[in-house]
Amino acid sequence: MPFKLTLVLFVILVVVGGGNRASGKEAVARSQDGSNLPNASAVVKPRAYVSLDSVPRGNQFQVGVVVDIARGFHMNSHKPSDSYVIPTTLTAQLLPGIQLDDTIYPEGRSEKFSFSPDKPLNVYTGSVTLRLRLSASANAALGPASLPLTLRYQACNDAACLPPVKVPVSARLQIVAAGAAAHAVHPEVFAASSTTK
Repeated sequence: MPFKLTLVLFVILVVVGGGNRASGKEAVARSQDGSNLPNASAVVKPRAYVSLDSVPRGNQFQVGVVVDIARGFHMNSHKPSDSYVIPTTLTAQLLPGIQLDDTIYPEGRSEKFSFSPDKPLNVYTGSVTLRLRLSASANAALGPASLPLTLRYQACNDAACLPPVKVPVSARLQIVAAGAAAHAVHPEVFAASSTTK
């Protein structure tokens, strides 16, 4: 390859490659104006746990969904500060013989953000646990079961909000005969007492 052509190609590669590299400040600016934000479902990671290793017919049990929120982001609490804000909700697609007794949401924290400097917003940050209290009826199907859940939330950072999303979560449980032995599991999930409905 002639020297001149090689030199021209080298210059083009350097210019194009350098043009595609953003400085740290430029990357931060793009992130803050909302154009380079992550996918909403990637910001929050939910995991479901059942309070009993097996659920006897006729017994109550709980399902806890531990929600880990990415650093720098928050999601609105179940009881947000303003009516226009989308609340976090957890719903279950109930199986035959399983009934919902209650849904328990943690209390949010009041925090101020650059887009709401004068009015604090009630939000969840870090890790929070949402819980369902359920009952297995006398005719619940015996054996393993998967309880479909839907976590709905809107995640935001200090400058922009992502679109609200519904994320599927599944809780696996084992239904056994009435009177069968059952043991409490995951106390770290179900011991929380500071909750609101």
